[in-house]
Amino acid sequence: MVIVASVLEVPAYQCSSLEQFSASTRRSLFQVSKTPFRKNIVGRRVAEGRQACKPALTQDALSGKLARLGIQLDRAAIAKIEKDHRHVLDYELKALAKALGVDVNWLLGDDKR
Repeated sequence: MVIVASVLEVPAYQCSSLEQFSASTRRSLFQVSKTPFRKNIVGRRVAEGRQACKPALTQDALSGKLARLGIQLDRAAIAKIEKDHRHVLDYELKALAKALGVDVNWLLGDDKR
């Protein structure tokens, strides 16, 4: 397989140069965010919900509560959810809310528990 790359020629009057931008605009264009954007807010809330229980639930204890509800999530799966390495399915979300004693909407980011 041969891959051919071509370069498009753009007339100079259509190009804009960085010199036209102010110094602050140039800095903001090339600034890299140091905090990663979390796509999965449920993981953080699961960890928060576990710690809010009295006494605090371990990941293993939460796994046991979920097993009694018919959901098979082991400790490693819960750890992956909390660290954003695994997404949560809808039926798992409902069971997590029940096991933690919180509202599903709270797990999804709402302020009301």
